[in-house]
Amino acid sequence: MASPELIRIVSRSSPMALAQVERVRAELAALRPEIRTEVVPVTTSGDRWMGDLARLGGKGAFTKEVDAALLAGEADLAVHCVKDVPADRPLPAGTVFAAFLRRDDIRDALVHPGGLTLDELPAGSRIGTSSVRRVAQLAISHPELQCVPMRGNANRRLAKLEAGEADALLLAASGLERIGEAGRITEILSVETMCPPIGAGVLALQCREDDDAVIETVSALGDPNTWREITAERMLLHVLQGHCNSPIAGYARAERDGRLSLRARVFTPDGKTVLDAHEWAGPLDPATLGTSVAVALLRQGARELIDGIPH
Repeated sequence: MASPELIRIVSRSSPMALAQVERVRAELAALRPEIRTEVVPVTTSGDRWMGDLARLGGKGAFTKEVDAALLAGEADLAVHCVKDVPADRPLPAGTVFAAFLRRDDIRDALVHPGGLTLDELPAGSRIGTSSVRRVAQLAISHPELQCVPMRGNANRRLAKLEAGEADALLLAASGLERIGEAGRITEILSVETMCPPIGAGVLALQCREDDDAVIETVSALGDPNTWREITAERMLLHVLQGHCNSPIAGYARAERDGRLSLRARVFTPDGKTVLDAHEWAGPLDPATLGTSVAVALLRQGARELIDGIPH
């Protein structure tokens, strides 16, 4: 099969999205230096809208325009943060994930201008975050802190912090690293304190499913362990039918000896109810592990909990 001479990569126009595309371009250039790449930027409705994401149809607000450019043939490859791609419905017809890149840090980070940690923050401190997952877990671990809604890309949130709209921020450690702002991190939170979102720290490469040449080229960038972890995590989310207002957290971990585990939690938004499941796959395939952990959570009442949250 002839290799493509040019791969056009569609991306949101935020600094974070463009940094992610640059990582893909660099990895592709190292692997296949003869292939040229160019960036096709789009602005999504999720980037333009500063209100409640659920009113725009949830996380798909960040992917719809990107999907459209791919399907219309205006681009050949899309780069997504897996955590932003809805799992309660399938990928758009005609598209497929060709690869998941090697996973970055999955943990959350605190950014406080004065260098304080979460435990050191005075009562009443305002934490900027719009994540129901973070709000629920902070309500459990630090009920004396106050969460204030904050949307926008990471650069915009950092600007809002400087403008005094919050006293501290919670952001993904990997995201801050990608935009060159890791120096602002005052504390990296353990996964025990702040269980990460499904798909944390992973970039997915999406192609048209009939574009065999591009799929074959970029699939070589994929990491097999990350593929196993994400397959388990996204199946969990699919079975739970979690939407963007669902406080669901979890992560799979592929051990060096090949064993795979999946830990997942479902919360009420106030953090008063926590459902928890943790299983090892043994010989099970990743999708079966994801299903099994989801079923364990459903047995504990996850369906009622998720359906009781408006979205």
